[in-house]
Amino acid sequence: MNGLQVLGTGRCLPGRRVTNEDFARTLDTSDEWIAGRTGIRQRYFCAEGETAASLATVAARRALDDADISPADVGVCIAATFTADRRTPALACEVQAALGLPETALCLDVNAACTGFVTALETARCLLLGGQMAGPYALVLGAEKISSLLDFSDRSTCVLFGDGAGAAVVRLDAQAPWAAVFGTRGDGQVLHGGGPDDPFLAMDGRAVFRFAVETVPRCIRAVLEKAGLTLGEVDRLVLHQANSRIIHGIARKLDEDPARFYENMQRYGNTSAASIPIALDEMRRDGQLLPGQTVLCAGFGAGLTWGGVLLRA
Repeated sequence: MNGLQVLGTGRCLPGRRVTNEDFARTLDTSDEWIAGRTGIRQRYFCAEGETAASLATVAARRALDDADISPADVGVCIAATFTADRRTPALACEVQAALGLPETALCLDVNAACTGFVTALETARCLLLGGQMAGPYALVLGAEKISSLLDFSDRSTCVLFGDGAGAAVVRLDAQAPWAAVFGTRGDGQVLHGGGPDDPFLAMDGRAVFRFAVETVPRCIRAVLEKAGLTLGEVDRLVLHQANSRIIHGIARKLDEDPARFYENMQRYGNTSAASIPIALDEMRRDGQLLPGQTVLCAGFGAGLTWGGVLLRA
């Protein structure tokens, strides 16, 4: 099927750990209020000198080491982010320079917010399938410094997000199951920010919940139908880690046990494009993601966008 196999993963969290109790000292909120509505208990924010690029570089280096792949063999480097440190050069180009990836590698960023990592995976697969890349491996990143867009007086948003980066080294695998489904519903009001007139993130939480619980189950079913698989034939389900209640709502729509859906937002908050690769690395290093397993990843976020893909671990 010419799917993707994950050869190695890596993650990097910044140095500043912020708990719900820390927010309660300055905002009208509490650990009970935040955790009860989101499942989040802590997150990490960049300290002075830490950037999206520095986090991405560390995560990428760890993924290459885990895969035992030389930077010289990377033909594609794609970074999913909506919080790159600069408008240009691309975050992927900064990683290329820092790691010494070959100058013949195709390096670019994609911005699909919380759907970014799965979008980057499909982009990388298509580029590798084209047969024109200078190396057989793709380095796919999700990296965000969302703290740079947060209004820390707005308890409806600032407690939800975190900074971080995750990475995966992948290659084509003719035996790997593959299907990809994506969607877009142009809506700049439900979740937006980072513009000249709205520098901070703003979100309609109820609308995001309804959107996710409506679209993601449909997306997952479409991925399975394309691949000719049932949900029971998928070993691991890894969704964007936005909110525990959203994941449980999706599980109910699919009539599936919520325990089958990996969750780690309690430790990291919503790290947007970084959330799925951080989860994959955490699972791999904890022995919860085993070679040969089939993994279904699905993201959803600003755009509005959504998407799902299959991977072989």
